[in-house]
Amino acid sequence: METAANRVQILSEALPYIQKFRGRTVVIKYGGAAMKDATLKDKVVRDIVFMACVGIRPVVVHGGGPEINNWLNKLNIEAQFKDGLRVTDAPTMDVVEMVLVGRVNKELVGLVSSAGGSAVGLCGKDGNLITARPHAAEGVGFVGEVTRIEPKLVKSLVDAGYIPIISSVAADTNGQPYNINADTVAGELSAALGAEKLILLTDTPGILKDYHDPDSLYNKLDIQEARALIDSGIVSGGMIPKVTCCVRALAQGVRGAHIIDGRVPHSLLLETFTNSGIGSMLVASHQTA
Repeated sequence: METAANRVQILSEALPYIQKFRGRTVVIKYGGAAMKDATLKDKVVRDIVFMACVGIRPVVVHGGGPEINNWLNKLNIEAQFKDGLRVTDAPTMDVVEMVLVGRVNKELVGLVSSAGGSAVGLCGKDGNLITARPHAAEGVGFVGEVTRIEPKLVKSLVDAGYIPIISSVAADTNGQPYNINADTVAGELSAALGAEKLILLTDTPGILKDYHDPDSLYNKLDIQEARALIDSGIVSGGMIPKVTCCVRALAQGVRGAHIIDGRVPHSLLLETFTNSGIGSMLVASHQTA
């Protein structure tokens, strides 16, 4: 009976959040351990389908670095990185596109379908969704940045009840494909869609004052505070682009950006439907949150 009562309490706590976010678009960047561990993968997919079933409009953006590395090894192509970016020459770009668009994307579509959802797989090339340009960094090959987002196709799919699942491969105006950071794509797409939320699944609890101490989590901060943490060096390394893409999304009208730990089962539901949440929530300002 106690377990049943707990379940009822959880559902009751979720109700106002379901009511608040029903009909709103939520962009989820899916990656990290939650993409590599089969059990976690199943729970993330079920969370996404759950969100869709209660009226939220999820849009999923994914990368797939470990799978790319596996296929590069199989093809005897050395994986190289420069300043955190995958050096992407023409053969590597072929593998990136094959893996992200042809394997990882379709696997996720299949998993969502198996869990009772309706998913459609896309990449940035489809419907001119994303126009790319070369990254500003030198010597990284076909690594791209986002020039423009045309969200019409994604909006039409969401309006029709589908869950778009988007791989972070796009092309420039000449048709040359580029490998783009999935966090960046998720942030820019959330702004273009006028999303309620951007949620980044990561391998950390969120933004930490001391990265050695998971209890030093910042539960909520605004744009100014986030920028100050970057300037002071508290936010560093691989967390900088994640926080930066959240700040950019908020500055363009997204109401909330979340950095959460994808290693925790059902972290998506915990962050979205509970009072305490689980990760770091960024807002434009505390006054407007």
